[in-house]
Amino acid sequence: MLAEARMLWIVFIGPVFALLLLAMPAIAQTIPENASAKSYGDGWECNVGYRLMDENCAAIVVPENAYETNRTYGSGWECHHGFRKVDEVACVAVVVPDGGFLDPSGERWRCLRGFLKVDDTCQEVIVPENAYLADGSAWECGRGFEKVDNSCTAIVVPTNGYLNGSRYGQPWSCERGFFEQNGLCEVVIIPEFAYFDESSYGEGWKCQRGYEVSGEGCEAINMPANAHLDRSENRWECNRNFQKSKDLCVLNN
Repeated sequence: MLAEARMLWIVFIGPVFALLLLAMPAIAQTIPENASAKSYGDGWECNVGYRLMDENCAAIVVPENAYETNRTYGSGWECHHGFRKVDEVACVAVVVPDGGFLDPSGERWRCLRGFLKVDDTCQEVIVPENAYLADGSAWECGRGFEKVDNSCTAIVVPTNGYLNGSRYGQPWSCERGFFEQNGLCEVVIIPEFAYFDESSYGEGWKCQRGYEVSGEGCEAINMPANAHLDRSENRWECNRNFQKSKDLCVLNN
């Protein structure tokens, strides 16, 4: 029996081992030139300086004014400082116009202060009289002047007014005790039962608590029963459980 078992092993198992031994060189031969087996997992990858091309590893062609990155990913090369990639095949010099400088990235340019980018050039900013160079824009007018077309004209401040320094809207405001009307600062005439109001709009005065505007003055509020002054203190509203009806406060049904 033992002899028969040995014979069966030789007949059936032996050829299997032989096939495996023959296959191993074949597997090793599937790794192309300039490639290596992966350090983890199965398969292979191209060596540094080579890239996969049609199941083979072709040498990376580094164009002029470029250098190898020694990485196994990406194009394998980058342009030198002062050059930029074109169609992923070449490096061309970054042409910096007059009034410009090379960006720290080395791939583009920017204009110096006092110049504005116009297409592929840097145009010098012409600063008009009574203006100054400003960050984020070409120029701004100095205090007391406003931009009109391409120049700075003096702001006309009416009597009893002053420059408010605002960049938007009206550049001047009226002094305390005056209010703006038709481009002038008119004196505030405070009627009886009123007081001066600091608001930048309106007549410059406000009725006292319990009074309401009537014409150009203030008159006492005629408040009906079951009512009280609202938050403005110049109007009334009905108490809870009452509703307004023809200047009266009637009980809710």
